[in-house]
Amino acid sequence: MEPPEVVGSLALDTRHLVWGPPGAAPDERALRLLGQALAEVLTGRRPPETVADRLTDQAYRELLRAGRMLDTRRPPFAAVPRVTEPADGVVEMCVLLHCGERSHVLAVRLERRGVQWLVTDFETA
Repeated sequence: MEPPEVVGSLALDTRHLVWGPPGAAPDERALRLLGQALAEVLTGRRPPETVADRLTDQAYRELLRAGRMLDTRRPPFAAVPRVTEPADGVVEMCVLLHCGERSHVLAVRLERRGVQWLVTDFETA
């Protein structure tokens, strides 16, 4: 197995998010790293194209439109995500982003497309 590609301060596994057969529990470590990568994009510390293959086309356009929407002096740190599975093939997570003086929350919805999970929507506050 090749070591993960390093982009900025985060090693993001270049393989797609795949969690086995339908009904398999998501890997929370991979979800946290995805949340970390999205937070880095939203703070302007990572180029958005580094996560493009993990988002649907619509979600990627929204990420580009959002641009740098989190103003932080320190790099964000994603905590352990709270994960729910509201339907078969759907995962929603909420991640607390520690950003120094102020924390933010990132909510992400992923849907299974074949064996790959893709971000279909996200919100932050």
